[in-house]
Amino acid sequence: MSKRIAGPEIERLVQLLAKVPGLGPRSARRAALHLIKKKEQLFVPLTAAMGEAVEKVRVCSTCGNVDTSDPCTICTDPRREDATLIVVEDVADLWALERAAAMNVRYHVLGGTLSPLDGVGPDDLNIKTLIARVASGVVSEVILAVNATVEGQTTAHYITDQLSSFEVKVTRLAHGVPVGGELDYLDEGTLTAALKSRTAF
Repeated sequence: MSKRIAGPEIERLVQLLAKVPGLGPRSARRAALHLIKKKEQLFVPLTAAMGEAVEKVRVCSTCGNVDTSDPCTICTDPRREDATLIVVEDVADLWALERAAAMNVRYHVLGGTLSPLDGVGPDDLNIKTLIARVASGVVSEVILAVNATVEGQTTAHYITDQLSSFEVKVTRLAHGVPVGGELDYLDEGTLTAALKSRTAF
């Protein structure tokens, strides 16, 4: 059993920080020490910002994004193309696509993937609202931007089946060689997907 080296408040702070993705126990301890050392410049404003976020952040009832308004900023942006809808597993995926700034379209966050082993079925995901959005007749293309995992592909197939009765084009992200990638460093699955998804040059 390890010895306690700080008061219970600091230990609790470290334990909570360690639950943040990307922070293990050692990184959490360093982060906690940094916050304590920079109490006035960083810790106090961070605490206030987190308290405000707890009160104001909500899930968008239209797309599943997180924002301080419902509908969210993306859903209320009139400059976005309504006909194209990108379906993602999580809000982090939406943010990643927005950083790329490749398309100015609408999104739909599923909130995960189908996983019978983990007890996650269609009713546990944001699929009914996706179907309702497509049924409105505004959407002409649904881009399935799910991860290239077994669960992601299972979810993509399920959604494709659910949308088969609508006049909507269903596409998915290309899989294969990344930009700047060298073939020698790629795994066999990526190379196989790249060959199957080849396009005219």
